[in-house]
Amino acid sequence: MFLPTTMKEVEARGWDELDVIIFSGDAYIDHPAFGPAVIGRILESEGYRVAIVPQPNWRDDLRDFKKLGKPRLFFAVTAGAMDSMVNHYTANIRLRSNDAYTPGGKAGFRPDRTVDTYTKILKNLFPHTPVVVGGIEASLRRLTHYDYWTDALQRSVLATSGADLLIYGMGDKPIREVAKAMRNGFNMKLLRGLRQVGFIADKAYVERLYNGSAKVLYSFEECVEDKAKFAKNFTEIETLSNMMECNTTLIESVGDSYVVITPPHETLTTEELDKSFDLPYERAPHPRYRDKGDIPAWEMIKHSINIHRGCFGGCSFCTISAHQGKFINSRSERSILEEVRRLTEMPDFKGTISDIGAPSANMYGMRGKDEALCKRCKRPSCLHPRLCPNMNNDHSRLIELYRKIRETKGVKRAFIGSGIRYDLFDSSNYFDIVVKHHTSGRLKVAPEHTEDRVLNLMRKPSFSLFEAMNSRFKQICRREELNYQLIPYFISSHPGCEERDMQALADKVLGKLHFTLEQVQDLTPTPMTLSSVMFYTGTNPYTGEAVYVARTQEDKRRQKSYFFGGALPEDREHKRTSGDGRRSGNVRNSRDNNGSRDNNGSRDNNGSRTSHTSRDNRSYGDGRNSRDAHSSRDAHSSRDARISGDGRSSYATRPSRNTRSGAPSRGGAYARGSQGDSVPRRKPTKKW
Repeated sequence: MFLPTTMKEVEARGWDELDVIIFSGDAYIDHPAFGPAVIGRILESEGYRVAIVPQPNWRDDLRDFKKLGKPRLFFAVTAGAMDSMVNHYTANIRLRSNDAYTPGGKAGFRPDRTVDTYTKILKNLFPHTPVVVGGIEASLRRLTHYDYWTDALQRSVLATSGADLLIYGMGDKPIREVAKAMRNGFNMKLLRGLRQVGFIADKAYVERLYNGSAKVLYSFEECVEDKAKFAKNFTEIETLSNMMECNTTLIESVGDSYVVITPPHETLTTEELDKSFDLPYERAPHPRYRDKGDIPAWEMIKHSINIHRGCFGGCSFCTISAHQGKFINSRSERSILEEVRRLTEMPDFKGTISDIGAPSANMYGMRGKDEALCKRCKRPSCLHPRLCPNMNNDHSRLIELYRKIRETKGVKRAFIGSGIRYDLFDSSNYFDIVVKHHTSGRLKVAPEHTEDRVLNLMRKPSFSLFEAMNSRFKQICRREELNYQLIPYFISSHPGCEERDMQALADKVLGKLHFTLEQVQDLTPTPMTLSSVMFYTGTNPYTGEAVYVARTQEDKRRQKSYFFGGALPEDREHKRTSGDGRRSGNVRNSRDNNGSRDNNGSRDNNGSRTSHTSRDNRSYGDGRNSRDAHSSRDAHSSRDARISGDGRSSYATRPSRNTRSGAPSRGGAYARGSQGDSVPRRKPTKKW
């Protein structure tokens, strides 16, 4: 049974009152890849009466906000699986013509800055009922942040929305604690004692925290006046967020008030994560969408499996670690295989699992060899500038999991569509297995750039590793007689990237390696990423070194033109004007840098999925991420295996870009390659 969305459905359950009402910017899909469903099911499992109002109309008489009345405990608000501004606008600030989280892929069913809009409406209609905000949009805007769409610093979403409480990161544990604290009525004293929440406080309260483990950041006003202070704030926030055990409360002044962010919870245990994935989801869109068209995000991930949360890659443009955490939180083999079994029982399942995925597909079960060293570590990445010697990168557990999935009755093919970190490979035959058994025909990889100076600012591995992996890929294909293609992803206009760097990229990739580029993107600086801080300040916040930034749309267009031999083809998007009147330049088949799965890849369990850097693949609710530059890349569900230097997967999102036309591979082989050399063709088999 779905969670109720109307008063008629509430009455059908025999309820005369609701405890929590969730307002979401996404359509309601009852699946662990979508944050609102996860949060709703968690609360239901604790005995609360929960309803969801998906994509309420904010432009009429507000009947959608009134129809269920006021809840006994609180309203919960989320923008959905991705930041609403990333959802609405391309990297060139052009208004998008579609929305992957809406039936029929139609745009216009959520407002800009969804969390602010929904919360203000609810506080106006029900001023005495608490509003708790969460999800990727709220989570990554919890403190002063750079907003690309206004090209200015913005205050915490707590200050702009008027919300009573904010839950950041994955919400599985804090949502239970918040509901428990409000069981007998709104008690701010109890709520302020919880971990992983944010709230507005006065000076008297904050002064009591000064003697404890609190860090006072530069105020919003100081950051506006001095970019160096904003940069310093970011280094403090990122460093604390990457610690295994953090007990520091953050305090930031905004006007006459203070934003207080309590320390995060430790990473969920395997048992706790399994509990979220094992809840009684219907695994389908709500029946209200029948005959209204397919929901692209659902079509993309419905036959995929998310195996873990978190990513220790630490890419500069990615928000997965900021939202899901740096440390890997893996599901048990039992829970994964049980989901595979349920998937095979779906009426439309034909035997193909589109993705055995996660924010990074090959980090499953990985952790430090000596946890004591991890507890002292403050590095943002376990892979950059080189693989941490304390990291246990043994792939044997993952190889065994793949084997058991392949052998499950009803499974004919199981692909990997999430990003694989090729800088994490061990001495095993993992890559051979992926190419031979888990690639549909096009293996997508994400070197992102070719020049070491730019890659270092991206926190990405040397391009030489990609070249070595490319050679190995060709060898495997020749040996196995597979006519497969390697499709690389690249980013233009990243801070530190000049035109000469793009020229060098074109010479190496288009010239020396003879690739025809299909998957390219222009950077969208998203909140709470190192890339956005460098973009705004023009400096590396950790070194103070000046960094070149391609700021104007013309500069960005020129950089992107190198992907196409120096001239951009005509844009496929409609030339529409953004809300602020700016027009964007032309783009081609690009992945817009949009945001993260959150819980599933991210699917953020707080109401959204991740990571925010997916590339046109938006965040999932289940924890897979995706980067959101848009933090994830197609993450989850495409039928192509992706290998990203950063392992991003996106959790859910826009329709997969398997080919230039969007058509998936048939049988895993293509007649025409994207590389200079071809490999022998073999008729694909249905079983291994």
